[in-house]
Parts: sequence; structure tokens; C-alpha cells
Amino acid sequence: MTLARLTLHKSYARAHVAEVIVPGPARVEPACPHFLLDRCGGCQLQQLDYDAQLAAKRALVGDALRRIGKLAVADPEIIEAAEEWRYRSKITLAAVRARRGDARPVVGLHPYDRPGRAFALLDCHIADFRLMQLWREVRARLDLLPPALARLTLRLDRDGGRHVVAESPGVPWQTADALRAALSDAETVSCWWHPPDGAARVVAGRRTGFPATAFEQVNPEMGALARAWAVAQLGEVGGGPVWDLYGGIGDTAALLAARGAQVVSVDADEMAIDWARNRGVQARFIAARAEDAITTLPDPLAVVVNPPRAGLHWSVTLRLRERPVPRLAYLSCDPATLARDLERLSINYRVVAVRAFDLFPQTAHVESVASLEGVGAQLGPPPEGGS
Repeated sequence: MTLARLTLHKSYARAHVAEVIVPGPARVEPACPHFLLDRCGGCQLQQLDYDAQLAAKRALVGDALRRIGKLAVADPEIIEAAEEWRYRSKITLAAVRARRGDARPVVGLHPYDRPGRAFALLDCHIADFRLMQLWREVRARLDLLPPALARLTLRLDRDGGRHVVAESPGVPWQTADALRAALSDAETVSCWWHPPDGAARVVAGRRTGFPATAFEQVNPEMGALARAWAVAQLGEVGGGPVWDLYGGIGDTAALLAARGAQVVSVDADEMAIDWARNRGVQARFIAARAEDAITTLPDPLAVVVNPPRAGLHWSVTLRLRERPVPRLAYLSCDPATLARDLERLSINYRVVAVRAFDLFPQTAHVESVASLEGVGAQLGPPPEGGS
């Protein structure tokens, strides 16, 4: 039993826990001190045991599909995370000055109820240990970061590289070489400067290799499981053209190519596409917005989409509706926009399977994958492994 305090806003209301009178059976002591002391907005579910977190996420996806998507479906199966803690390969920190003119900002995360502020981060328990080791060293030399720092991203890549990405206006990051020299294993570190309205570029360290600003799941192991299941739902794709829209650095394209598909992978991030082209994958990679590129592509046997949180661009939805494809796999990080898009596609598609993947333990976020069949489209053999 919990006593809550309700705060009314113009278009929404927010409930705050005032007192836990009788803890529920699934309630646990949060592991991270920032969760209670600083009201960290990064993790929302640390007070629940892991089984309760999984049940909540299944219900979240199922409710969105029924209420927003108007689909008669049960709560989907959810694949639990390989690791409940220390799984993130990327963390983005805010830099906030308490008063105008302060020499140094507070670099850390936002409290959930005060998004305009930040608390100084000591340790993030869902971030990889290697990432937090890097943060401890950077934190000791904040004076070497850009003076007008707005955000700081730390990232690990699959080749063992470590990246420090400083977002700031004004002149390029002048002290990046000094910061890199102060870090252990400096040869593995690349420092990037990212101006507000421009492309990020390396200003210290290796200028080739993995692009630190390209999209990749922050939980690489679980992201690979979700992609593999999505591709399996397409069934036999050998010899046929397959679209990989919002394809990023080409991970899905590699899976499709291994199954013999004629893959066309599209992403708006030019650096991601450039890296994908050098992977040796037998696919055609196009640097363009999906909504612009699809008008030039051959009719596909199957399509995989993995859009950002905002969901499919309306032009992409229209193309898929007007000329339905036999099979469509939709990977989503937002149940609400997934449900919205499935409802829009329901005129020409039937949802045959949905599965959730817990890529983000301790948080309220969940990855979902929906498998669809085009109504009246010519289908190939059934997908391997079923739904």
C-alpha cells in the first residue's frame, strides 16, 4: 500500500510516492543510491523484482496493441535479459549549470521530476563496468572538456574502442588531445566534437573505425536476439529483394544476406552507411531517408523496419499500405508508436506474431518485434521456428 501525491499540470497529471505504508510482495530495495537520493530518471523500475518488471512490460506492450492498435491480442511473450545490470554500452550525460556564468557545469543525469536540472553521477549500475571506468577518469578531468559543454556521451564499440563525444557550440574542442592523454589505454580512445547543428568529427585519436554517433542498441547481446527473431519470421527470402529500412550499421542486412536475400539497406546516417559498406556484406547500402529512398527501390519480397522512437514516417506507411509485401517485420522501441503504425497498416496486413525483448532492465522501456503478413500478397514458405 502506497500513499501518493498528485500534481496536476495543464495536459497531464503526475503521481509521486509520498510514503510506502505496506510494501508489496514484488518490492525490493533499489540497488543504485542515485535512484532514491537523486530521484534518477534513468531507471523507473528498480523498486520491483525482475519477474515483476517483465510482467509489467508484457502488460505495457499488450495494452498498447489493444488500446491504440485496436488488435485482439494477448500480452506477448517476453524474452528476459541475459544480464539485469551492467549491460549498457552507451551513456549520455547532461551538462547543466546551476546559475548563469558558473565556470563548471554539473555533469550527470536528470532527476525524473526536474528535467532541467542534473545531479553529479558517481556510478550508473546499468552501464558496463568499462564505461564507468572511463567515466571516473573523465570526471577527474572535467576541466579538459569544452567550456560550453551541453552533453557528454560515452560509448563502447564492438572492436574494443572507447569514445568520448562532447556536444558543445562555438569553436571545436581544443583540449581533446590533453584529455585523451590523461586516460588509461589512451590508444583505444577517440574523442569526438559534435556541434549543435553539424556532424560529429574526431578531434583526438583514431579517425577511422566504428562511428560513435551511429545508432546501435545499447544492449548489443539482446539486440542481436531481437534482430535474429525478426529475420526468422520472414521465412525463405533467398534470391528475392528485401528492404532493410532504418538499417543503421548493417547488422540486419548481414543476417538477410546470409539467408541469400538481395538486400537493400537504407539509413539517413551517412557515417553508419559508410561503415556498413566496409563490412564485406553482400548488400546495397543507401545513405538517405527511408521515405525518400523507397520510391526508387524494386518491389520487395519482404521488408524489415526498425524506425526511431517516433515510428514510421507517414510516406513509408502509405507505400506499405498501397502495395503490401508478403512479409513485414517491425522492430520497435516504443509500444505506443508500434501500435499506432500497426493500426494504420491493418487495412492490408495481418499480425501473425508479436514478441517482446527486455533490452532495458530496470527501466520502463521495452523492445517489441511484430511479424506481419500482407493480405492477399503471395507468401513463400512459413518462417523457421514459427512464432
